[in-house]
Amino acid sequence: MITTLFRQAGTGLRVLIFFTVLTGIVYPLVTLAVAQLPGLAGPANGSIVYSADGTPAGSSLIGIDPVAKDPAADPWFHTRPSASAKDILGPTDTTTSGGTNKGTFDAKLTDTVNQRKAAIATREGVSPSAVPADAVTASASGLDPDISPVYAALQTARVAKVTGLPATQVQQLVDSATTGRILGFLGEPTVNVTELNLSVAAAKH
Repeated sequence: MITTLFRQAGTGLRVLIFFTVLTGIVYPLVTLAVAQLPGLAGPANGSIVYSADGTPAGSSLIGIDPVAKDPAADPWFHTRPSASAKDILGPTDTTTSGGTNKGTFDAKLTDTVNQRKAAIATREGVSPSAVPADAVTASASGLDPDISPVYAALQTARVAKVTGLPATQVQQLVDSATTGRILGFLGEPTVNVTELNLSVAAAKH
């Protein structure tokens, strides 16, 4: 009886040790090794993007709305607004992530959207009717780095004017940061603002 008990306990202990080593050491190491293969290393390490001098500047997966030193001479492209931001257009609170629970019939949401539209129209020097929907609506995460090509085009003239770069060059930077539809028909084209602003900063120098 006791011998059987010890035998069963020994078997259980060996199984425990085996799976502890397998799932706690071998599996993580194999996963790490596979993640560092060419083509996978970038996303596995956080999709880090770098400034012109090689300094890590953030992740292409995280949209951080830039804050201009002089709002009247804003040289940056801007992301979608965040529901967690204290001000109408940001900056985004990167310590939190989430959308808004307000519905389309919420008067406060409607007021917020109208304020955003007016602020963006003033910043870009256009009519409020020219401001696209993604410019005034927050994403589900509040940290979306992508905007529509329409919103990027709306900001191109301002960025070119403030930075002194030719409008055609700024448009080329926008095109370089644009990703098309998945498989050619899924989703919509998007412009990565994080990568685009790094390109603008590099072009300025």
